[in-house]
Amino acid sequence: SVEEGVVGYDGNPVLRNLSLRIDMDDRIALLGANGNGKSTLAKLLSGRLEPLAGQVRKPGKLRVGYFAQHQMEELHPEETPFQHMARVLPLAQEAKVRAHLGRFGFSQAHADVRVENLSGGEKSRLLFALMSRDSPHVMILDEPTNHLDIDSREALMAALNAYAGAVVLITHDPHLIEMVADRLWLVGDGACAAYDGDLADYRRMLLERARDTRRGARAEEGSDKASRKDARRAGADTRARQAPLRRKVRDAEKQLETLAAKRANILARIADPALYRQPAEALTALQIELAEVDRAAAAAETEWMEANLALEEASED
Repeated sequence: SVEEGVVGYDGNPVLRNLSLRIDMDDRIALLGANGNGKSTLAKLLSGRLEPLAGQVRKPGKLRVGYFAQHQMEELHPEETPFQHMARVLPLAQEAKVRAHLGRFGFSQAHADVRVENLSGGEKSRLLFALMSRDSPHVMILDEPTNHLDIDSREALMAALNAYAGAVVLITHDPHLIEMVADRLWLVGDGACAAYDGDLADYRRMLLERARDTRRGARAEEGSDKASRKDARRAGADTRARQAPLRRKVRDAEKQLETLAAKRANILARIADPALYRQPAEALTALQIELAEVDRAAAAAETEWMEANLALEEASED
């Protein structure tokens, strides 16, 4: 738990008045724009940052695993995954060290490849292996899927859902949040608090905030009163401007519905045991198709939001 916590850097607070509690069965995702303090909070919870004020209370034997992309810089490029793992497990026999690495995709030979020759996804998997070496009670993950391929991402989701401890998750991957998290915390305006809605509610909130910002900017500019004739002409112009924008909104909504149905169909096919009796290329093709659908859905959602904002602006001009 955090009581009246304040956290920041060099004496400068980033987050204040933190009163939070994490229990052993919690699955929490942190929401908020980049720069709002999500990673700072993760460092506080993991013990990488001390509070500037307030208290962080935790059991003396609590083990916390922490993953962040910047930890790749802490890896030794000239060493192998086996050497990294053997260093943090100095009393373990070689077979145990290699067995743990094997759970994260490092075979006997691959565990002896220098880190500088590993891909970004392989380095991420090494960080996961190092983080989980002592079976932590809490795992704090900051953008864990950035360098993972589809197989590794799905494996991570399955592992997190099977994991018995608490999870605190920072990610821009909405699918990961929906599959793993059952609680949302909103980080912003120098604070962090529980968010009662779901991801759809959060998107609507962001849209409304963007609308309010545009309304305020236009209100500051001011406008002259038009005559009735001018007003009718302006109304006709507005409707003409709105028509293509309304079509864009409807088209984006239909695209999102189509992609959601397509995604559900692909996932159902991936879950079908019969797929795994076919050549491996069949599964690979579905995974590639799923990644393309996810990218298209993200683009369609952005287009939908931009069209809504443009329609709102056209309605108020």
